[in-house]
Amino acid sequence: MFQAGDVIVCGSHGVCRVEKVGSLSSSVADKDRIYYTLRPLYERGSVVFTPVDNQKMVIRPVISRERALELIDGMKEAEGLGIQDEKKREDDYKEALKTCRAEELVKMIKTIYARGRSRAARGKKATDADSRYFKLAEDYLYGELAVSLGMERDQVKAFIQDRIGGEEN
Repeated sequence: MFQAGDVIVCGSHGVCRVEKVGSLSSSVADKDRIYYTLRPLYERGSVVFTPVDNQKMVIRPVISRERALELIDGMKEAEGLGIQDEKKREDDYKEALKTCRAEELVKMIKTIYARGRSRAARGKKATDADSRYFKLAEDYLYGELAVSLGMERDQVKAFIQDRIGGEEN
């Protein structure tokens, strides 16, 4: 169980700080359950309440600095998502996001980036879905890496580019 002050990754909310662990006084809250009160770091004004024993939402520690650097160093060699069915591409993006795993976000970013380059080479723009999921994946990944590396989220992309040389994909 996480403690107040811990920084964690919580489902679709990204990186959050645990503000409180305990029961909730709300009439809709189960009085016999213990809840996390979470403050998303990158969603201004948001507060998330989730049971400590929530099995439906991924809640995990932020990766370590060492793991973050390993992940960045392996980005050039990382594989894409390996999408088999173009009609289910968006489902594959959703599944990658749901895992809340930094490795899956890297794969997703690489997949969408390569797809965008391929489309541009044919004179086409990125699809709205690709653009939307690319931004989500970057926001979640860069948010976690920022915490792991002790920097601002808007500095992460440049840090990655400097570390691995050239583009991050």
